[in-house]
Amino acid sequence: MTLAATRAATGGMRVVPRAPLPLAALVAGRPAGEVAALLPRLFNLCRGAQSLAADLALGLPPQVSMAALRAEILREHLCRLCLILPRLLGLSPLSMPAPEGAGALLGPAGRMPETVEALRDWTQGPAPLAPLMAALIAALAPGQATGPDLPLVTPATALQLTAQENSAAGRCADHPLLRALSAKGGRGPLWRLTGMLVDLERTIAGHLPPAMTHKGTALVPAARGLYALRVELDSEGRVTRLDRATPTDHLLAPGGALQSALDALPPARHALAPLIVALHDPCVPVTLQEVQDA
Repeated sequence: MTLAATRAATGGMRVVPRAPLPLAALVAGRPAGEVAALLPRLFNLCRGAQSLAADLALGLPPQVSMAALRAEILREHLCRLCLILPRLLGLSPLSMPAPEGAGALLGPAGRMPETVEALRDWTQGPAPLAPLMAALIAALAPGQATGPDLPLVTPATALQLTAQENSAAGRCADHPLLRALSAKGGRGPLWRLTGMLVDLERTIAGHLPPAMTHKGTALVPAARGLYALRVELDSEGRVTRLDRATPTDHLLAPGGALQSALDALPPARHALAPLIVALHDPCVPVTLQEVQDA
């Protein structure tokens, strides 16, 4: 993530994403196999998810297994939870464990609690990630940086470039603790961090949604949410059309979760803007521009 943020005494912040890559034009007329090899190389993150989606969309034998995809998601979660977020909250980074030891980050049970009351106890307990949760709770008051309850992404809506909740937390929105936190305080930073931890737990256990196709659209779980890709070919197997939607497309759409969260961040807390961006985790560089009140 590249972030240039300015602090404002009054007014708010506006998210400015980098101009999108003209992907459809880049692959038009290319043969299916060449496109399947090219797509993962065009982007720095979630290469396994993108490779698997390309193969599914093009009707090719998958080159990435669900086990490899699980390892990719686990690695990205651990990097964010152990290295990136602690620094943004003034904590020392944690050593990233081997995959087989990742569950210990959640405490002796290797699981997240299921109630708000139990979460309070967990935050004060021995789990190595408990100080991260405690520091986030101390940094932001209830309601700060809390966005609206956007519709959860579905296979039917995944290719629509609209504001949707497409995130690790959204994927785990059915968890009892996520439901309780949402009902109590909305989808704020605490909900997002908890969702990442629950998704970590589920990923360790191998409980990920399956990669699939829905009416010709490939849908693949990724660290940031659900990745969607649809490709049309001519009779010679060359690409005539490509439609792609990532969790970041939904995150940065007008009315999306990141801008809404920044709108709910008081000016006195604008120094925490990099933390809010990191909790939403866009996969492209974004700039935050100061917007002064008229």
